[in-house]
Amino acid sequence: MTVQYRSLPLSDLNQLPPGELFSEIINARSLEALIDLAMGEDLAGRGDITTPLLIPPGTRAAADLVSRQEGILAGGVLLDRIAARFDRELKVSVHAADGADLFPTDRIARLEGPLASILKAERLMLNFLSHLSGIATLTGKYVHAVTGEEARIFDTRKTVPGLRRLAKYAVRCGGGYCHRIGLHDGVLIKDNHIAQVPPAELPRVLSAAIAQARRLTPAPAFVEVEVDSLEQLRAILSCDVDIVLLDNMNTSQLREAVSIRDELHASVELEASGGVTLQNVKAIAQTGVDRIAVGALTHSAPALDIGMDLVA
Repeated sequence: MTVQYRSLPLSDLNQLPPGELFSEIINARSLEALIDLAMGEDLAGRGDITTPLLIPPGTRAAADLVSRQEGILAGGVLLDRIAARFDRELKVSVHAADGADLFPTDRIARLEGPLASILKAERLMLNFLSHLSGIATLTGKYVHAVTGEEARIFDTRKTVPGLRRLAKYAVRCGGGYCHRIGLHDGVLIKDNHIAQVPPAELPRVLSAAIAQARRLTPAPAFVEVEVDSLEQLRAILSCDVDIVLLDNMNTSQLREAVSIRDELHASVELEASGGVTLQNVKAIAQTGVDRIAVGALTHSAPALDIGMDLVA
């Protein structure tokens, strides 16, 4: 199934608060299909075979979704949708907005309704909340680490298949920024695209490709080119690029890259990528780059510990 998404320019998406961003980038049909897929993993057409052994039919209850550790919430916006897929009688009251700081024992939401349905929905709700809140929390740590610097923290396409738009939504909840959403909305010419181009031919080949990209309808969100040497940077700055990705450069090289950019094409943004950690991100930001791309935000974020407690 091909899903058509709404698509605002990334510059606009990155200015929206989480609630509006969710409405812009998440397609309702694809989200429903994702929830159904997750339900199918648990129920497999047979249903929950444990709960009926212990819970009498008609038993009703209330349960709280509670943070067990400090972090940033993302995914609360999904709870109503998940509850509705399991049981229309399930009522959800959300007590914390996505993007909010969480502390141990904070109540995120309360579920009320048939206990059997609460128990069926529990793990799916917690899986989404824990994963997305983990992304938001790790993003928040990177954003906090570069406080006072001009550089912004960006995500990448290194996401769990099928969860990319939710992951990017979670990055925004944590205060980071969305890079291109997919291959369809931004031009990023990487090393493998130009590996067979002789260095002397690089400006000509890139200029022709970029000119063609500028004529696309709709226009790409940006045109970016990856370089792994300062010599490449000098050559590429003569082209009509918006962003240059500086791949795996150390801080000395990044500082020199900033100087070269300032001298040759000051309006081009520089993006550092590769080997970025919480320990070195501040030093990278201090080199003067405009953007720092961090794949770990979405491929290595630990799940935030969130649990469900039945209300006595």
